[in-house]
Amino acid sequence: MKCAVIGVGNMGRHHARNYFEIKGWQLVAIADQNSSLGKELAKKYHCRFYKDYREMLKREKFEAVSIATPTSTHYPVATDCIRAKKHVLIEKPIASSLNEAKNLIKKAQKNQVKLTVGHIERFNPAIKKLKLMIDQGKFGKIKSLIFQRVGLIPLQIKDANVIIDIGIHDIDLANFLLNAIPQKIIAFGGKVLTNHQEDHADILLKYSSGVAHIQINWITPTKIRRLMITGTKGYAEIDYIDQKLIFYRHHYAQTYDNYGDFVIKFGRESKKRNILIKKSEPLKEELKSFLKSIRSDKEPEVTGKEALLALKIALKISKIIKKGNKDKKKH
Repeated sequence: MKCAVIGVGNMGRHHARNYFEIKGWQLVAIADQNSSLGKELAKKYHCRFYKDYREMLKREKFEAVSIATPTSTHYPVATDCIRAKKHVLIEKPIASSLNEAKNLIKKAQKNQVKLTVGHIERFNPAIKKLKLMIDQGKFGKIKSLIFQRVGLIPLQIKDANVIIDIGIHDIDLANFLLNAIPQKIIAFGGKVLTNHQEDHADILLKYSSGVAHIQINWITPTKIRRLMITGTKGYAEIDYIDQKLIFYRHHYAQTYDNYGDFVIKFGRESKKRNILIKKSEPLKEELKSFLKSIRSDKEPEVTGKEALLALKIALKISKIIKKGNKDKKKH
């Protein structure tokens, strides 16, 4: 399957590397406004370089493309690629607005091409294993999800706040793991180190069965990516970076005492289990999945509609935080 990459900066360069390495893909071209970087990577991965992606679309023959350009450019770039009948993977978020996202989904359907979005954490082996355990009933009913995604602000971020840029990962994961849509949203946040975009937020998503608490920021001096999940039958901790999953199973019984009162009796102490995870690069798994969906003519693992939902929630959270901060200033 011949492919190309548009935008080879922070994430795009890794798309190019993986396309070059994965059996089944053939990287034929990359496009980027940075000529020196683009030429260097084109030489490294034995493909052609274009400064203008539209020129690449005219001259090159390929079936699929990754778009890793700034968020504000996702819509026009993806529109051009879809019109050229290319299967498209867009780095998250799908677009800057809900209308843009909806239009891209419609355009992809009309042109009969696959459209997927880079919600990469879905392809983390630890998350894959966790989802399997949830579906098998290992956790019982999920009551609490606590996400922590913190670190320092990336230098390349210019057109997205912390919610849209990194919080959207855990918004999507909460929906994915619970297979549900939040019924209520509460959010707090603001600007500490930047004056143009929110750089920290604490978000509560209330689902029918439980609550997801998402803590995100660009002000913590160390990078942390973890999830703690509590169910009626068990508890687990995940480290996204190390791809570690630790599971604790509850040992208790619900019964009645001699007076007929309801009591909970705890059995032996829960022992932690380090769940075996076969480690792999999430982006590599994402691109393999993209290839599989094209070849089998099936829906991608992350659909445009799911990406649209994550964006819708992220934009609503941003609005709630901005409104809350405006109301504070009034008082």
